[in-house]
Order: sequence, then structure tokens, then C-alpha cells
Amino acid sequence: MNPSANGWIKKLLNEVSETMYSQTETSEFYSKLKHAGFIYGSNIKVVLDIVKPFDFSEEERCKINLLLTYYFIYKKNKPKEDFIDNLIRYYESISDQKRSFFEELFGNKKSDNLLENIIHRRIHIDDNFISKSFNYFLINALLFVDVLGYSRFLNNEKNIKPYVNNLESALETIVFSVIDTKSKKTEYDQNLIKLFESSIRHKNSVLPSYEEAVAFITHPLEKLYIIDLVCMASWSDKVIDKEERDFLNRLKTDLALNNIDVTKSVDDINSFYDEHKEDVAFLSSKNLAQSFYDNSSKVVSKLIKRNSKRLIKELSESKEAMTLLAQSTQRNLTDDEQKKIQSQLLDIFKSIPSLAIFMLPGGMLLLPLFVKFIPKLLPSAFDDNRIEDKD
Repeated sequence: MNPSANGWIKKLLNEVSETMYSQTETSEFYSKLKHAGFIYGSNIKVVLDIVKPFDFSEEERCKINLLLTYYFIYKKNKPKEDFIDNLIRYYESISDQKRSFFEELFGNKKSDNLLENIIHRRIHIDDNFISKSFNYFLINALLFVDVLGYSRFLNNEKNIKPYVNNLESALETIVFSVIDTKSKKTEYDQNLIKLFESSIRHKNSVLPSYEEAVAFITHPLEKLYIIDLVCMASWSDKVIDKEERDFLNRLKTDLALNNIDVTKSVDDINSFYDEHKEDVAFLSSKNLAQSFYDNSSKVVSKLIKRNSKRLIKELSESKEAMTLLAQSTQRNLTDDEQKKIQSQLLDIFKSIPSLAIFMLPGGMLLLPLFVKFIPKLLPSAFDDNRIEDKD
């Protein structure tokens, strides 16, 4: 199952264990979403381990988690309408047809392809390749707002768009209120602000007051979500100072939550960051060049893996390119050899549509990365220094 290719939604739904879904309570599923990182905007793994282990990118794990969460909510409500058609109608109901990025998609006749396009657009903060390469905030961190909107949609389709907008504004008010209580803002705080600001769908010039925002949060899942976001905003090397603790206690009282809920939320964010500190983008301090290299490496590595069979076939037919790539694992290529391999690789890329990215302006910057990763596809005889991975 490849979430970056057409047909992934039907393939994924075909793999979902109905038994696992039916035996999982909503609160348990939400907890699993936290452990997978979806609630925190950092998709480390797939919820409930529903699909077999695979080297998915974070973008692909996010797509899977979002779709599986929608499907879980759908199954709990048991509407008569087909899931894909129902979810498309939900997105139509919350979009702004005058300026929505969904508008261009609604002419698509095939529903599963349409939903794939909608989800692809929805999860990204910025889908421009160059921007993505220089920016390590790639994935929308507030997608659970969409899920809460869908849950409401399944019970009552009226006024869904205002609900989603108001919920997002309420979350914005409350989360930024706790950040504002900090006497000294760390790099983590600044990164979190950037992430949330980039993830907000509707930019309202006038936000609700704290009292108005709290009054809007009434559903149990809404309350759990806002507490988790506040704990995420309060987190700073496991230290919650007096102002933040006072804010948490006030919020706990205003939302009629108990100490267990708040304690669990604090423990969960601490555990998640402890376990995945190296994998959460906004916990690391990366300069622009390192960010570009890391994100480009992920893109190139994924493209190579997804096109491995075709690449091996094309490289086999290009003897000189194969020889030079093999030699590059053992010595530095001369300038002339590098030009030759670039020319031959670009010819190969022309024959594989998904590698057209290398043909774009700036695509040449990615070729050294390609040369770095491609030897892993070659027979081991070409690389005397290779150490095979141990499973």
C-alpha cells in the first residue's frame, strides 16, 4: 500500500481489521492517536499498527492516520451513506467555495481519487517542493479539528462550517494564552508558535476571549484535545512553571475536568517527547542548510525506493552509468565522470514520470543525494565496503 500513489485509500480500507475497530473504545483510540503522534502534529507511526510495517514518510503516516481516524468515527456512527462519499460531502460543507483549495478538485468524477487529492492538500502546510525542502514544518498540526468537525457532521449536518471555524479560533485563543503566560520564550516555544500559526485554516482578525473560547469547548473529545494542546504548549524540558500550572488548573476547572485527565495529558507529552525527541522536527535546532539536506534526503530516498525496480532496469541498460555509480562507492569521481553520470541519469529520469522532480529548476542540487542513495540498489559485488543491514 503506497499512500503516495493513486488507489491507496481503497487499498488501506481493505486492510482495516473490522474486529480491531469494533473492539476499540473512542477514548482508547484517541490515546493511540497520541502515541502515534497525530494529536501532536508529529506522525511517528501508524495508529493501532493497522497496516504492516513499511518505510512510510511522515507525510504518508499522516495521511494514513487521518483517514483511519475518519473511518473509525464513521464506523462508530454507522451512517447509511458510503464512507468515501460521506467524507467528501463533509469537506464540501466546510470549504469556502470562493477561495478554497478544494474548489478545483470537486469536478473529479471518481470519488476515491477526489478524496485522495483532498487529503493530500489538507495535510500540507506548504506543498511547494522548494518550500518543503527549506522548511521542516511540513505537516498540518491541527488536523484533529477536522476530525471533530466530521464527528459533529455525522450527528447533525447543520452549521458545520461555523463550528469548525469557531473551534479553531477557540483553540487558537487558549493555546496562545498559555504561551503568553511564559515569562521567557524558548526556541521550542517559537517553533510551536510558527507551527500552529501555519496550521490554522482561517485567519480571524478578531479572536474570541478566553471566556468565550472555553464556553465553546463542550464535547469530551474537544476537552481532551485542548488539554493536550495546552500541555504541548506548556512543555519545556519537562518543566511547567508556576504561571503555566496556574493556567492549567484554571482550564481544568473551567472545562470541568479532573486531576487524572490533566496528569495523564502531562505524562503523555513527556513520554512522547522522551521517546521521539530526535524525530520531532520542532524539538531540534537545525540551520537552513541542514533542514534542506534532511528534507531533500527523505524525498530522494522515498523516490528511489518507490521506483527501485524500474531504476534497476533502466540502469542495467545504461552500462556506463552503472559502472560509474558502482565506482562512486569506492572512489571520488572526476569532474568529467560526474558530468557524464549527471547527463545519463537525467535521460533515465525522463523515462520515469515520478522522477521528473530532478528535471525541474534546482533539481540538479538533488543529484548528489541520488548518487549517495542509489548504490544500495546495486548488487553487493559492486560495493566492497557495504555492511548489510541486520533485521
